[in-house]
This record gives sequence, C-alpha cells and structure tokens, in this order.
Amino acid sequence: MTKPLTSPIRNRAYTTAKLTMAGGVAALAFVAAQPAVADDHSGADETAEMTEGEARLADMLEGRVAGEPQNCIRVRPNYRLTTIDDTAYVYGRGRTIYVQRTSRPEDIDDGDALVSRRFSGTQLCRQDVVNTIDPVLGFFTGAVFFEEFVPYTRVDEEDAG
Repeated sequence: MTKPLTSPIRNRAYTTAKLTMAGGVAALAFVAAQPAVADDHSGADETAEMTEGEARLADMLEGRVAGEPQNCIRVRPNYRLTTIDDTAYVYGRGRTIYVQRTSRPEDIDDGDALVSRRFSGTQLCRQDVVNTIDPVLGFFTGAVFFEEFVPYTRVDEEDAG
C-alpha cells in the first residue's frame, strides 16, 4: 500500500494555520477596520474630496466630540474593533469610541486580523506592537505600531444647546 504524496510546504501551512487558530484563543485577536478622520479642516482645501476611508470615519464620528488623546484604553470583550482601510482603527461602542490612526495608516487593511500576544493585558497602549495575520491561512502579514487613542464621545441634544 502506498502512502499518498503530500507537500511539506502545504503541511507546514496547514499546521501554521491550526497553531495560529489555537493561539488565537489565548491571544486577543481583532478583525479591525480603520476609523474615519476627524472633522478638523484647518488648513485643508475644502474642495478636496475625502477618501472612502475618511468618509466612512467621518460618518462614524458624526455627532461626537473629540476628547484628550489617551496613552492606553481598557480592552473589553464585548467592544468591537472596526478596521477602515488606509485610515484608522475604531475601538468601542456606545457613547464613546476610540480612534487609532497608527504610525502608518496607509498600511491598515481590513483583510488582516490583529493579534496581540499580551495574555494578561487588559489594555491597549500607545507604542504597543500588534502583529497582523491573514485570518484564513494564519500567515504573518505585518505589524501595527499604535499611537495615542483619541476618544470621541456622543454629544446629547440637550448638552449641545
């Protein structure tokens, strides 16, 4: 009886994907979307069109006011991380959301998954380095270098007037 031929490269990729999925249980994994850009147009050409990512972020930030940038934010299991291509990550839900533009927003891709290897961490912080992986195959695709997190809080109608 002959044994079927299998490629060692294919077996390694399959093993890597299985290990990555198993490691994802212990690690914080986020499928992220970048956040939109703030409505600060100081010095910007008003006739210039927004990119698709900037427009999406602007929609998410509509009715919200930017707060003081923070070095760290608490990680909560029921909060969502949205990755907006070439723009930012938006973390949170409800009244306050946090925008993370990273040091290289042009590298943000909603096709990647973020994986943090901080098992006991309850925070995401400025200068954290988070790996990006292909969510299907588990291959390393890059790294994200966080900067300050900018909170955007929803303004109530009665507070605005």
